[in-house]
Amino acid sequence: METKQYSNRCLADTSLTRPKIFYAGYLGIIPYEKALKLQTNIMQARIDGRIPDVLLLLQHPPVLTIGRFHGRSDILVSQEHLRQEEISIFHTNRGGSVTYHGPGQLVGYPIINLRENRISVREYVRLLEEMVIKTLYVFGIEGKRVLGYPGVWANNRKICSIGIHISRYVTMHGFALNINTNLNHFSYINPCGNSGISMTSISDILGFDVEFETVRREIIRSFATVFESQFKQGFCKCAAILDALNG
Repeated sequence: METKQYSNRCLADTSLTRPKIFYAGYLGIIPYEKALKLQTNIMQARIDGRIPDVLLLLQHPPVLTIGRFHGRSDILVSQEHLRQEEISIFHTNRGGSVTYHGPGQLVGYPIINLRENRISVREYVRLLEEMVIKTLYVFGIEGKRVLGYPGVWANNRKICSIGIHISRYVTMHGFALNINTNLNHFSYINPCGNSGISMTSISDILGFDVEFETVRREIIRSFATVFESQFKQGFCKCAAILDALNG
């Protein structure tokens, strides 16, 4: 079987030539604009075949992000109100309408090659949902899908939003799972463009704050299981990823 050849800077870690490897790392709280640039740089490195699949995990300062086609009309408060709350607005290239990101929410940006993984776009969204459902199960929460609405629900409220962008079979953007999120900020929008949606979080359902790190570890485990991949910690072993991060 022919193996993929990566940049010479990555060949010091021979595991990168094996199939179904992904790197995952937590970046902390990152401004949305900076995270978008990181994704774009890493996505290009993945398209070029210089790196394996990557899962970026992080949080954002309070921000409303608007998808490619619509979303501005689904913001229900004035810009002045958002400024007072220190919530910024950012137009982005993912699908979907408007959503909220903020501290206490685990944001995941998988940058993976769907063709190499033999995954269709529709299947990819379902696998992201399955990953979140498996993670919630660990905490005693039953996550569900709702037909026609990408994401995951629990107790008839939405707990995880999903929005993606794909270029040359490589993904960017991804999912946002509410852990200890300020749910009041969702009242400023029609989440994902739907006025009838109520949002929830893990801590809201359980009645107490959940350790963020615990959820992060479970997401990585679930991602590895659902995508049948082997997890490698951090990015330090692959210079091409570091170049993209610093790009």
